[in-house]
Amino acid sequence: MLFFLGEKKLSTLCLGFVLGISCVTAASKDVDVVIYGDTSAAIASAVQVKRMGKTVVVVAPHVHLGGLSSSGLGWTDSGKKEAIGGIAREFYHRVWRHYQGPEAWSWQKKDDYGNRGQGSPAIDGDRRTMWIFEPKVAEMIFESWVKENEIEVIRDEWLDRENGVKTENGKIISITTLSGNTYTGKMFLDCTYEGDLLASAGVSYFIGREANSVYGETLSGVQTKNAKKHQFSGMVDPFVKEGVPSSGLLARISDSGPGQEGSGDSKMQAYNFRVCLTQVEDNRLPFPKPDGYDASQYELLLRTLHMGSRHVFGKFDPIPNSKTDTNNHGPFSTDNIGMNYDYPDGSYEQRKAIVAEHEQYQKGYFYFLSNDPRVPEDVRERMSRWGLAKDEFKDNGNWPHQIYVREARRMVGSFVMTELHLRDLKETPRSVGMGSYNMDSHNVQRYVAKDEQGRAYVLNEGDIQVNPGGPYEISYDSLIPKHGECPNLLVPVCISSSHIAFGSIRMEPVFMILGQSAATAAVLSIESGLDVQSLPYEVLKEKLLMDGQVLELERKNIVSYGEGIDPSSLSGVVIDDEKIKFSGEWIRSSSLRPFIGSSYHHDGNTGKGMRSAEFPFQVERNGLHEVRVSFLPHGNRAGEVRYEIDTAKGKQIVKLDQRRKSDGDNLWHSLGSFQFLAEQKYSVKVSNEDTEGFVIVDSARIIPLVLE
Repeated sequence: MLFFLGEKKLSTLCLGFVLGISCVTAASKDVDVVIYGDTSAAIASAVQVKRMGKTVVVVAPHVHLGGLSSSGLGWTDSGKKEAIGGIAREFYHRVWRHYQGPEAWSWQKKDDYGNRGQGSPAIDGDRRTMWIFEPKVAEMIFESWVKENEIEVIRDEWLDRENGVKTENGKIISITTLSGNTYTGKMFLDCTYEGDLLASAGVSYFIGREANSVYGETLSGVQTKNAKKHQFSGMVDPFVKEGVPSSGLLARISDSGPGQEGSGDSKMQAYNFRVCLTQVEDNRLPFPKPDGYDASQYELLLRTLHMGSRHVFGKFDPIPNSKTDTNNHGPFSTDNIGMNYDYPDGSYEQRKAIVAEHEQYQKGYFYFLSNDPRVPEDVRERMSRWGLAKDEFKDNGNWPHQIYVREARRMVGSFVMTELHLRDLKETPRSVGMGSYNMDSHNVQRYVAKDEQGRAYVLNEGDIQVNPGGPYEISYDSLIPKHGECPNLLVPVCISSSHIAFGSIRMEPVFMILGQSAATAAVLSIESGLDVQSLPYEVLKEKLLMDGQVLELERKNIVSYGEGIDPSSLSGVVIDDEKIKFSGEWIRSSSLRPFIGSSYHHDGNTGKGMRSAEFPFQVERNGLHEVRVSFLPHGNRAGEVRYEIDTAKGKQIVKLDQRRKSDGDNLWHSLGSFQFLAEQKYSVKVSNEDTEGFVIVDSARIIPLVLE
């Protein structure tokens, strides 16, 4: 049941985080399960509690429900779709159902949308799911769940983090908000991105990056050697006056080094807003000039542009109705690197200031690119065609309701999910759901490096994007506090995991999966009279499977990711995904078959001149060899793709039309026959320079013809 007051100005208790509709709250409320938070996990949890016949209240700090799923993150980071079941899959089915009707397509015809998704088609008609959506559609679905299940949501209610959690014998008895309202329950769920309830309840947690040595990992601590993506490609001078250290550093560059490789710290990957943009004139609001705008904040960006970079358009991912889910891309973009360290443990006022600074930075970023006369004309002209979508976030100046908190606190429970569990190097007990996305950490800091001659230049640190090798299980024990801590609390968002493991787990579908599983455990604990740490796993497992959760999948070789052709079944030397050296941002996909190995890659028809791929190889014997590359032709491909082949007689250039079908084999395309010498290092290099259309990178194959 919802209690609406109607339109009014929010009380100061919301601290400027949101604007919109506030709700009347009761002085006290006693239910079976109290959920604190308004994320996608919170709503999925509440739906499950109601379906299991228990009473629930969602104490929502914000007015708008759904967290980042309804605040701009419509380009779903999902990984292997087969790992997504239960209420999460129901959400994506409802998205699919919404977009079936012509009335859903206001600014674009459905046939003009295309079907590009991340690693799979956006619209999967066979499975009746859709993975790409507008923010307002996501919010509509969450609100429909609330209405259909008669879920009581009390909005604009902020936990009193200092004195608002009452405990007896370690159990939470009630929580009290800054408004003075109290919520009593048998079980509690912390469904916030920040982990505010778990922290206020005295549960152990960690902020930052663990040293690799803590859990025997390779990717958690300081990462300079692996930080290759979203990196400066040239030596960009860091000083206000180029070459003059005494002039000081440009804005947003740290004056301290990155730290020792692999060491731990209290820093976090960058936050940003997932902004919804459009070029449709009738639905476009030109980028506004933010209060306090300072063009000097973007001098480092300007220098990268003048060096030829055009990375700023690299993540304008298309969502329905000619809009985008716009994300960070490149060395200097929407990620506000290094400006969020104080957010997790910060007071509400401190967080308010951090969020405001991020908003000013990102609005200034778009305004700078579209208006500053020093910006290269081609960039300025192209960016000025874009603007905020008028039909999104109408009560917040068309700006997303929430900032993207990629990580904050993480609980430290009796079991900690780590890189080793995601890679299947260690067993994960008691599965309650699965993840499969890349271990993905955005950059953490920006610092000054020096070359061998002592010349200073700028680098980013912390970006990691490593595939775990397949879907992995997530332990029930990572959702509950360790024994001796809060036996009636479950944490499906800020779960017990290392920094790099959380980089994969932190995806919205996974949060919904874990929210459902946590709610199930809460209800079963109530019915059995047991603490969450004592709940028999077999009882929980049986109910989760009954409700459609996916708890395990056969861990196949990564080749099975997209059901591609096994490279080992092919003659000759085959260079596929794991051996290709990528430069720039390539998008992994398995949408169109056949392909070689686990997947193929494409450039997204963006970032022209910024992306290349190299196929290194050696031959066993001197002689003449045919060089072939694989790609499936399509009308949206590039027409003149340049390949550079190293040969025994020097470099050879060949151009292929990736739109045209071959006379014979439609997958393999010959670059010609060339002489190679045994045990010498050669390569085939492809780039997206001077191309129009999607450039495809799949594999290369070297076939011996005449040997000496």
